[in-house]
Amino acid sequence: MKKLIICIIVFLCSIFLQAKAQKYEITSPDRNIGVQVEIGKSISYNVKYKDKVLIHPSGISMFFQPDIFLGKDPVVSGTFTRFINSKIIPVVKEKRAIIPDIYKELILRFNNHLELQFRVYDDGVAYRFATRLPGEITVIDELASFNFQPGTVIFYPQVTKRTDADIFHTSFEEPYSKADLDTLSVDMFAFTPVLLQSEDLPKILITESDIDDYPGMFLVKGNGSGLKGRFAPYPLKEIVSGGGFKQKLAVERASYIAKTKGTRTYPWRIIAIAPSDADLLINDLVYRLAPDPGFSDFSWLKPGKSTEEWITGLNLYKVDFEAGLNTQTYKYYVDFAARFGFQYVMLDAGWSDVNDLFNITPGMDMEEITGYAKKKGIGLILWTQALTIEKQMEQAFQQFKKWDIKIVMTDFIDRNDQIAINFLHRFAGECASNKFMCMIHGAPIPAGFSRTYPNMLARESVLGSEYNVWSSKANPQHDLMLPFIRMVAGPMDYEPGILQNATKEQTVKMGFEKVIAQGTSMHQIAMFIVYESPLQLFSGNLSDAVREPELMELLGKIPTVWDETIILDAQLGKYIVEARRNGDNWYLAAMNDWTPQKFSVALGFLKDGAYQVETASDGINASRNPQDYRLRKSEVTQKDTLTVKLAPGGGFIARILKN
Repeated sequence: MKKLIICIIVFLCSIFLQAKAQKYEITSPDRNIGVQVEIGKSISYNVKYKDKVLIHPSGISMFFQPDIFLGKDPVVSGTFTRFINSKIIPVVKEKRAIIPDIYKELILRFNNHLELQFRVYDDGVAYRFATRLPGEITVIDELASFNFQPGTVIFYPQVTKRTDADIFHTSFEEPYSKADLDTLSVDMFAFTPVLLQSEDLPKILITESDIDDYPGMFLVKGNGSGLKGRFAPYPLKEIVSGGGFKQKLAVERASYIAKTKGTRTYPWRIIAIAPSDADLLINDLVYRLAPDPGFSDFSWLKPGKSTEEWITGLNLYKVDFEAGLNTQTYKYYVDFAARFGFQYVMLDAGWSDVNDLFNITPGMDMEEITGYAKKKGIGLILWTQALTIEKQMEQAFQQFKKWDIKIVMTDFIDRNDQIAINFLHRFAGECASNKFMCMIHGAPIPAGFSRTYPNMLARESVLGSEYNVWSSKANPQHDLMLPFIRMVAGPMDYEPGILQNATKEQTVKMGFEKVIAQGTSMHQIAMFIVYESPLQLFSGNLSDAVREPELMELLGKIPTVWDETIILDAQLGKYIVEARRNGDNWYLAAMNDWTPQKFSVALGFLKDGAYQVETASDGINASRNPQDYRLRKSEVTQKDTLTVKLAPGGGFIARILKN
């Protein structure tokens, strides 16, 4: 009898222990960041930094059809941990030539062939799900939640709902709103990245990487001080809509978010952690978590700078021909690029009928233009409408090869559901197969796409220079938010270079062709170094630019890829001072919001020896006339300092060459 009682007690204890939540822990290599995963009736995780809670217990799960729920009464069948210390050599050096890839990984395997993976780096945390199921599966939904302490402040891009489509249609171009997360409106609907800050804690940036055959993640208000992911349902029916530019709209959606293969991994959910504002500017966690490219010949990839004419509408002046969509105008653009060291000229919307790439605009002799560009050593970029290139891709690419086009751009996707994401992969993949570089506008954030497709040199998904045409949103305050938030997700095509400028107090008349940007001319030029994009587009009027030949010669010498990046000083939304190295040469840049700044920049990052320095800085009268600037040459050593004085909405660049 006594033995029977003991057996019953042991049995009951085993049941109790099974019912009790299991906890699994993993720390970053430097042991500052800790993640705890709790498996009970559901799955949750929390994140700490130096024993302070950053992410409070937050639920995560996936719902599949038929009747597979990773998150309800999960049973762990095995665990696996490992430590990785390796290096990534990026094909295109967006930030640095060698990327340390150092992390600890925890893998939890569940019944039903499901898996949860956590990676913990010194600068952030990421997790994703994986399935090993036969055939095709339907993903009903995914729970991704992020809970913070009360009093957390959020910076987020609120989606403006279109009148002709549901909330999941957006160009991914919005300014950043600031709010208290506790009292955030339930109408909050943002695309990533979003940035969060709490008193006495590191800043946190939420984003994602490796989105393939699956929708991208929006964020909405969660419970209390929380956020949760929201995913566009799968489009069941699409229509073609639009006036001058057409696109597909999803007008009927399914009750699920994706149909996909059963054996695969899902996108990484990223929590980047930044003890200082400068840490956000050098965080490349999104790139590290993306897959390697599927091709190995990169010899034809050539990052560089290009002209861009859409904002100014080819509105040249003081030339001896009628400017516009014609052969002579584009030959002028080619001459400009060749003179000042640019590598490309872009033919934006209008070179052909946007709905038929083979219906060339009258006055445009493409054989003459392309032949002239080739003779001058200048590559050409062609704009296309996504709806059109999807239909005409094979035939168009054959023609583009005959013209020796180097880069193909597409535009007006404005969605991140599964169908839209798959189109982006197909477009970039077909470009790679045909040895075209590419750039994409009207699309979601890169999310590691540029590692998988190094031929994708630039992605928009940013409220950039074109907004000077119709609004005051592209102002220096906005400009100083972008590097800390949007740029963490990957390269961004802002298209700087407008040399007609205005102060905060001066009235700016909006409109095409004669565009005025807020802030100084040097604010625009500094963007070519501060903003990461292996393909930089100069959007200013060439007739303004040719009247500043020394400045254009300096701009033409600035590279678009970097071996090393050093942040010398930075404050979110206020200012940035940084140095980037390309080969043996260094490039210094500074930008600020409307508050004037002055910095003494120590040059200790230089090696021993003497250096020649070319600087372009705000002029003494730039606070009243923002087109005022000063060019200067001098000699320095690593023991010297440079004085950087920024006017309101100002900028500064320096090119530092070893003697």
